[in-house]
Amino acid sequence: MKTQSNQTPSTFMLVMAYAIIYVVWGSTYFFIQKALVGFPPLILGAFRFVAAGLLMMIWCITQGEKVFSWKLIKPAMITGLLLLFVSNGIVIWVEQFLPSAMVAIMISATPLWFVLLDKPKWKENFSNKSTIFGLLIGFAGVVLLFSERIVSSFSSLNSSRDLIAMVFVLLGSMSWAGGSLYSKYQPGQSSATVNTTWQMMAAGIAFVLSSTVSGEIMDVNLQNISADAWLAIVYLVIFGSIIGFSAYVWLLKVQPVTKVSTHAYVNPIVAVLLGIFFAKETISQIQIIGLLIILGSVLLINLHKYRKTSTKTLTTA
Repeated sequence: MKTQSNQTPSTFMLVMAYAIIYVVWGSTYFFIQKALVGFPPLILGAFRFVAAGLLMMIWCITQGEKVFSWKLIKPAMITGLLLLFVSNGIVIWVEQFLPSAMVAIMISATPLWFVLLDKPKWKENFSNKSTIFGLLIGFAGVVLLFSERIVSSFSSLNSSRDLIAMVFVLLGSMSWAGGSLYSKYQPGQSSATVNTTWQMMAAGIAFVLSSTVSGEIMDVNLQNISADAWLAIVYLVIFGSIIGFSAYVWLLKVQPVTKVSTHAYVNPIVAVLLGIFFAKETISQIQIIGLLIILGSVLLINLHKYRKTSTKTLTTA
């Protein structure tokens, strides 16, 4: 995903990057739950991001990238802590006891936080009716998609603990939006690959320190971890972190954040489809309607761009 900032990215690169964050990240909810069967949450985060960060650092060094510069490291580390340690760490922690459907619902509010926190783009975003309407419709579609599960989830909540967890998920979605905006407006001079490397290393180190302080690192027994849990964490390292997060960081550099944030609406669709194909779950008519609404909202959010492109084409013709 290495593209010079002064070059227009190709349509193929954009389609591939969006496909990755839509499909791959949609599958991570499934694999996080599988990995949690064998790994404590903080250890899971430590394994995932330290391994991914080290692999990417080796790649950057072999490619001759400028890696060890504090000016490059500092903004990347701040972004990594906000996105991967705080936001992703909260998702890992709450999936121990909150239903994944409820987590997906609350995370899907992230695009709304992008609009509210992106102050430099307030005038543009709030004047673009298709974007705002699309964001609201997309959130409604996710709620409809999981409506049946939400009802059953609320009836089984462990009041105090689960309510606290829900507040943390909300804070996590705000942290993800804030970290993404910081990455966009404070990108530094390094490539997307170097940025991603230090973001994951910062998160990995934070997870290691947290697991040490909490005592998790003393309780884990690697020999007792199942093969399924190891395969799940390998998937999270390679696809969820290295490939998926690299695509996301690159998209933040070349695309408006409101469009990049649409992954939060599409990811639950992938999660539902995985449940149908691999967990023998069924899909209802309400869920189908929810899927169609979400897809429609993504098209609506991008409508302004399509109109703008068409206008330019007609003008040049």
